[in-house]
Amino acid sequence: MNTLKADWFGNIKGDMLAGIVVALALIPEAIAFSIIAGVDPMVGLYASFIIPVLIAFVGGRPGMISAATGAMALLFIDLVAQHGLEYLFAATILTGILQIVFGYLKIARYMKFIPRSVMVGFVNALAILIFTSQIPHLTGQGWVVWGLAAVTLAIIYLFPYLSKAIPSTLTAIIVVTAFSMAAGLNVFTVGDMGNLEQTLPVFLLPQVPFSYETLTIIFPYALALTVVGLLESLLTAAIVDDMTDTDSNKNRESRGQGIANIVAGCFGGMAGCAMIGQSVINVKSGGKGRLSALTAGVVLILLIILLGNIVVQIPMAVLAGVMIMVSISTFDWNSIRTLFIVPGTDAIVMVVTVIVVVVTHDLSKGVFAGILLSAIFFVSKISKISIESKLDDKKEKRTYFIKGQLFFASVTDSIAGFDFKEDIKEVEIDLTHAHIWDDSAVEAMEKIIAKFEENGIIVEISGLNEASALLVEKLRHKLSSH
Repeated sequence: MNTLKADWFGNIKGDMLAGIVVALALIPEAIAFSIIAGVDPMVGLYASFIIPVLIAFVGGRPGMISAATGAMALLFIDLVAQHGLEYLFAATILTGILQIVFGYLKIARYMKFIPRSVMVGFVNALAILIFTSQIPHLTGQGWVVWGLAAVTLAIIYLFPYLSKAIPSTLTAIIVVTAFSMAAGLNVFTVGDMGNLEQTLPVFLLPQVPFSYETLTIIFPYALALTVVGLLESLLTAAIVDDMTDTDSNKNRESRGQGIANIVAGCFGGMAGCAMIGQSVINVKSGGKGRLSALTAGVVLILLIILLGNIVVQIPMAVLAGVMIMVSISTFDWNSIRTLFIVPGTDAIVMVVTVIVVVVTHDLSKGVFAGILLSAIFFVSKISKISIESKLDDKKEKRTYFIKGQLFFASVTDSIAGFDFKEDIKEVEIDLTHAHIWDDSAVEAMEKIIAKFEENGIIVEISGLNEASALLVEKLRHKLSSH
């Protein structure tokens, strides 16, 4: 009960003010993501209303913002182009179902396999993408838009020195927008991005055939959306955990994302997930609890329905200034200082993650590339084994001491460490400081034994630990008999 009270009522003023800021920043992004997917702007806006409202109740990370995102929108392009809008809604619902299943399967436990270097690369790449995506809003319109963005940033960074009662981002949006309207500046605004319909979403199931053929069409998209959505959501949750020095329930978050997407698909919205940029805005503006996400969703739809005529006049340069602040806050500047201090492999993984994300504009590809590269480097590191030997005084028995992890990547060159034609009677292979992990290692040891025995040399295995002996017993009988 205390946790519930703290999540909802522990920071009422901060959460509500932060939610208003997030709502204002969500509108142009939701419209932009709808355009990317090739659908009406209201599809993204409805999603950005429904998802944060539901996540506020069913999500596992208080203070995190979820809505329509660019990564999810990109996956819808081909589906919408080939099959139409109704299939987008159907895929969104199926995505939600799969995310609930993944949540109950506790897929979040696999987050531990994502190295910190990949996390840092993910964050830095996202900061770069946020920054570069603002450039189009600041070019081709003269110095006025640059001036508006500069003033916005100045207010964001300087206003806290005067007062912290109101988030500086909200102050910047209101002040600069009011100035632009009063001066009658001819600049690109939110309204130029798409038409806003001042209507609430209505419940309507997707008008698609309920058949196996429909499932074969939407399932590949839904699976991709599920993986990308959960990956971004869980990574964002981990980042917000660090920013707020709190923990969160990642499996509940997975299920919550699924519930939100199912409802979004039933009310004319597209699939969404957590947004690191908006989550950073929320936290930086003082949002910590569930009330901030609820406020963001409710205020967004109220702004469209009640104040749509004013919202459309917000200069995109103002919101670009806010997002530039987000990119600056999101980037891990400490990673540049430590780039040449951390192990070289970690630095390479981070840089590759950043490059792949920036080039492909796909966060999941960058993360998967980073994880794969980390795995290769790790295998390379632990595959190094040493083989030393000692001949007894009678020169009849040689003992080989193997140190290291014996598995598929380390046993390839191990045979070269033995002299199978030496004029001795007996060989002892001491595995006290080694561990056998897989069938490849067992097979390699059997080959070594067989080569010695072909030359009439008796082989003795010693020091085999209990776990290795158990594996050997399961896979082979010959090795364990020595």
